[in-house]
Amino acid sequence: MKVFVIGKGGREHALAWKIAQSFYVDELFCFPGNAGIAEIAKIPEIADDSVESLLDFAIRESIDLTVVGPEDYLAKGIVDAFEAKGLRIFGVNRKAAQLESSKAFAKEVMKTAGIPTAAYSTVTDFESGNAVLKASKYPLVLKADGLAAGKGVIICSTYEEAQNELSQMLGGKFKSAGTKVVIEEFLKGEELSLLLLTDGTNVKPLLFSQDHKALNDGDTGLNTGGMGAYTPVASGTSELYEKVDKTVTQPLLTELKKRGIEYRGILYIGLMVVKNEPYVLEYNVRFGDPETEPLMYMLISDIVPYFYAVAGKDSSAAADNATMPLFTSIEAMPELVWRSGYGMCVVMASGGYPEAYEKGKVISGLDDVDKNCVVFHAGTKSDESGNILTDGGRVLMVTSHGKTIEEAIENTYRNVGKIKFEKMYFRHDIAHREAERKQNADKNR
Repeated sequence: MKVFVIGKGGREHALAWKIAQSFYVDELFCFPGNAGIAEIAKIPEIADDSVESLLDFAIRESIDLTVVGPEDYLAKGIVDAFEAKGLRIFGVNRKAAQLESSKAFAKEVMKTAGIPTAAYSTVTDFESGNAVLKASKYPLVLKADGLAAGKGVIICSTYEEAQNELSQMLGGKFKSAGTKVVIEEFLKGEELSLLLLTDGTNVKPLLFSQDHKALNDGDTGLNTGGMGAYTPVASGTSELYEKVDKTVTQPLLTELKKRGIEYRGILYIGLMVVKNEPYVLEYNVRFGDPETEPLMYMLISDIVPYFYAVAGKDSSAAADNATMPLFTSIEAMPELVWRSGYGMCVVMASGGYPEAYEKGKVISGLDDVDKNCVVFHAGTKSDESGNILTDGGRVLMVTSHGKTIEEAIENTYRNVGKIKFEKMYFRHDIAHREAERKQNADKNR
């Protein structure tokens, strides 16, 4: 098979890394890619990153399967465009992508389907929004309705803070993403991520994982795209999964079918578990970042047949050339197989992220990491001398494994310590909840 991954971040590097190991893949392309991805996939020359240019490349190269990383391409309708030309592509169509591209739409779907979620109001002007703020309990959460690269969620402790943030959001802080704002009840509990492969009816779950969205240690500071993640999570029990499936996943898929929306791809459920009951914080329509890095690291199964089965739709011409005719139903596929122990990643970011930061810093130490550690690149590029340079806010995702959570933490941070670049920043307490849980369990024995 020829496989084409679209995107340039740590998530896409992790997906490309896993896809490159597939028994079924002969050629792997990625665009725009980054310095790390370039070591395992071909970075083709494409005029630009428009849907039209990517589609032209896939047709020209007779790509068998395209895998979409970023949500903005899904919201633009890249899946619709590829399928219209008979190409098999993993990702949701434009209608389904509204679950992430509009938080107001997602909340309305949840309300109609009876899915447990925080109470909310949606506003488009400051006057009506201010009236909601005055009548609210604090803390509360403000969410930009549209896509804001994971940064459009603000927790406000006071009315004055909320008033200021609402004014900035509606005033263009997140550009067009903030023309509509969801004001939401604050839920206190443990936040978990659950990713599912689905064809709209059947699901294959990945392991529960936990992201760390706050910038600073102790889960404080600005919201980011994620500063690290680990999997599995001890609180992500089979009992919790059954609750999520019954109250969150199946009601959503049923409601989408009622609306004539076909959902094929990855379903990311951002959960807040309050007193052992799951509430939905958000739905995303793509792989999470940085959850994907430890998930792909821990996954034993070949992921490509699952992507191929979920993508599902071929024109008759494409079906004639299908190289994997057996993998046509996600329902018939076995459950995914995982390594034992824990996988985790720590994000190494540019100083100043998620606000202003500098690019072009030389990265050293990448060749010094342990053999069983994988450094997924996010914001990197190569210069003419072969140096790897920083080229984004989140730069590297250092990913490792351990038989216990303590060992995973030790292995990962040991390798973080080998990598250097000017003004680098990272959290020192990724997986702190799991470590504390383990310590408490040991004390109670």
